[in-house]
Amino acid sequence: MFLSVENLHVSYEKIRALHGIGFQVEEGEIVSIVGANGAGKSTLLRAISRLIPVEPGSRMTCRGKDLLRYPPEKVVSELGISHVPEGRHIFDNLTVLENLRLATFARKDKKAIEQDLKLVFSIFPRLDERQRQKGGTLSGGEQQMLAVGRAFLSGRGAMLLDEPSMGLAPLLMMSVFQSLLQINHEGTTILLVEQNVRIALQFSKRLYVLQNGYLVMEGYSADLSGDPEIKRTYLGG
Repeated sequence: MFLSVENLHVSYEKIRALHGIGFQVEEGEIVSIVGANGAGKSTLLRAISRLIPVEPGSRMTCRGKDLLRYPPEKVVSELGISHVPEGRHIFDNLTVLENLRLATFARKDKKAIEQDLKLVFSIFPRLDERQRQKGGTLSGGEQQMLAVGRAFLSGRGAMLLDEPSMGLAPLLMMSVFQSLLQINHEGTTILLVEQNVRIALQFSKRLYVLQNGYLVMEGYSADLSGDPEIKRTYLGG
């Protein structure tokens, strides 16, 4: 088991955002958590990354290790969990190559870094072509590729992605998700949150539905794609 979350409660002041969330992610899986805007998806990823506090009684483990004992920087450096937030948050004034190399600052394995960098450029040929280009001049799709590549270089155990399809044209969106499949095939476990249920069903092995801070449905994507409630609520069927 790569990630186990049990009884996760998160509040912002007096407002409860997550209500006793529990789910698991197996090693090497792609798992999606879908839901409308405001359902609590981003809060969930921030809690796993240790960027926000959780309430007493919440439990999270990574490969059996207590996540709550790790500060955010060690979630990346020691557990290998990287986080691609909504909005990408790349460094606009740095080049593509500088953005990528910055992600490796905590790594000591120089030979492996160079191998991983070559792998990123093979997965994202557009980034290879634009190595010297400033991040702020890239298209939205290219910036998402850069954010994913940077996360891959910082921690290869697992990647948490917040709305990777947001703002992307359909062709670019498909390109980004095909690249995520390649990254997954390299051994990286992927947990993503998405409003686009159709793309999540297509690329994920399993899927959870989050509504108003509660998990209300779960299952294999192949099964849920034919579920009447999923079709009616999320697929326009």
